[in-house]
Amino acid sequence: MPLKCHLSLPLRYGVLLLVLCSTSASAEPVTPAAGTNASLDENIQSLKQDVLALNRELFILEEELLYPASTQVAVFLSLDVGEFFTLDTVQLKIDDKVVSNYLYTQRETEALQQGGVQRLYVGNMKTGEHELVAIFTGKGPNGRDYRRGASHVLNKSLGARFIELKIMDNESSEQPDFSIKEWE
Repeated sequence: MPLKCHLSLPLRYGVLLLVLCSTSASAEPVTPAAGTNASLDENIQSLKQDVLALNRELFILEEELLYPASTQVAVFLSLDVGEFFTLDTVQLKIDDKVVSNYLYTQRETEALQQGGVQRLYVGNMKTGEHELVAIFTGKGPNGRDYRRGASHVLNKSLGARFIELKIMDNESSEQPDFSIKEWE
């Protein structure tokens, strides 16, 4: 079986087992005494902290290996609506390939309306020109079904790219506006 470039769950547990074995092998033998329970508890707590720190470092390393900064693209969604549009779903396509479909609960929609931002997609992209299309469905003015799309041509170069899908109420037209913009 070929080796993979990322750290899988079994590899994480293998590293954890290695840490546990090396820690227990270097520990002094425990003899029954009154003070050993306290020191054993301290050792366990210390070991837990070490494992948590190691897991955090492994997660960061895995993210860097899976999504290197030179090819990374991240797409986020934000809302500034409430009166003219209620979000139900978002579909994201990159170069005519669906990369994300998301169905929102009422609680998630409320969190977005209160200023939350959702990471909708993270992936790798080759340098060059790419087309992003976002299709939004929900309830529009007067409670009618609403389906709108927005598109953006991304000229990907080296370095990470961050893109925001934004839905805003437009007071003058009494309709929602859908936009896609790149963060600098």
